[in-house]
Amino acid sequence: MSDQPTVALFGAGSWGTALAMQLARNGARVNLWGHDPEHIARLIKDGENKAFLPGIVLHENIYPVTSLVDCQHQADTVLIAIPSKAFRDFLIQLHHVIKPGLSIFWASKGFEIESGKLLHQLVIEELPGHHYGVISGPTFATEVARGLPAAITCAGDNPCSTAFFADLLHGSRFRCYTSDDVIGVELGGALKNILAIAVGAADGLGFGANTRAALMTRGLSEVMRLGERLGAKQETLMGLAGLGDLILTCTDDQSRNRRFGLAIGEGKTVVEAEIDVGQTVEGLRAARAIYLLSQELGLELPIMEQVYRVLYENVRPVDAVQSLENRPQRPENSD
Repeated sequence: MSDQPTVALFGAGSWGTALAMQLARNGARVNLWGHDPEHIARLIKDGENKAFLPGIVLHENIYPVTSLVDCQHQADTVLIAIPSKAFRDFLIQLHHVIKPGLSIFWASKGFEIESGKLLHQLVIEELPGHHYGVISGPTFATEVARGLPAAITCAGDNPCSTAFFADLLHGSRFRCYTSDDVIGVELGGALKNILAIAVGAADGLGFGANTRAALMTRGLSEVMRLGERLGAKQETLMGLAGLGDLILTCTDDQSRNRRFGLAIGEGKTVVEAEIDVGQTVEGLRAARAIYLLSQELGLELPIMEQVYRVLYENVRPVDAVQSLENRPQRPENSD
């Protein structure tokens, strides 16, 4: 490894660019790959990502590229920041060119819809033999790119590679905690998007702060229930990647999933709401994956089920709320 570590960062959207800025500020060279040659050409010409992070000048340590091979030039580790819906297809592309021995980390959040698999399962299947990990937490891209204080969790399958990558991200205004609970960090990052749609829809209906708090609290209970079944650690889901990210995504309009939910609650169709947001709404696809998974597991997740029914079965948001209100009374700590 050279004196200046190099990160191959795949994904030049808002989140990928923001993470590139954080890594570059900490002294790493970042080879930033994007699938659209015109977008990469504009990054080079403008010196900023005007499409996703306008007004933020790219750090001099960031080198935009269009080649998968060039992105890995002298790389010490890999970070993937692409939408989860394209995750497996991208791994298949990467399989043919990836350098041996590189650890694979990702900042993508979600599931493979068809299988309900978490992203680390796809990495194991498509890139066997590589150490891997995930980063997630209460972070909006614009604030990270600007260098505002934040904290995140990095979880991986190997303590050394996890510590190495976490150290690349960690700085005076960006704390990066480490964990071995990959499943917990992935679940927290994916499920909060579904719940943010629910909270956004309730706010769009004008239901107020009491409803918002109830949905977040009972939604967290559903996250914990599914996490227990899948092997996540309770402390992870109560930490940055779980509760922290849930609070952030449900309560701030920088969240695209919350904005999507707001539009749904205000009467827009799924297609209209997605167009309004203008970027990938991970919770839309995660809702379907979780509904199918919960049916397979025989697990009751009422709020997330109603989100699925609104998005995929044309149930009116107000009727979904009524369905939740009409559930039988029970002790709070029961399933």
